[in-house]
Amino acid sequence: MKTQYLLLIQNNATSVTTPAAWDRFFAAAEASGLFKGGSALGERVVIGDPQSAQSTKHIGGFMRFDTDNRAKLLELLQLHPVVLHGGSVELCEMPRT
Repeated sequence: MKTQYLLLIQNNATSVTTPAAWDRFFAAAEASGLFKGGSALGERVVIGDPQSAQSTKHIGGFMRFDTDNRAKLLELLQLHPVVLHGGSVELCEMPRT
């Protein structure tokens, strides 16, 4: 069973990413066999106590990957457009159930 990962894409690139950069990354991600989908994030609604909730407005999207080779995934993520444009992404391992 492969380990599942959730990649949180932050809106902190220091220069504008281009559609061509995204096309190249998606092509590499799909060719790797690790990419399992993702999406941009839209409007948010806080359910429960909005005073204690921490803002997630800096998260612009997510991607999901499955792999037993974390090093291969980390290598692929060095090509992520946000990373290439001075920003960051956060890779979260999803617990196996």
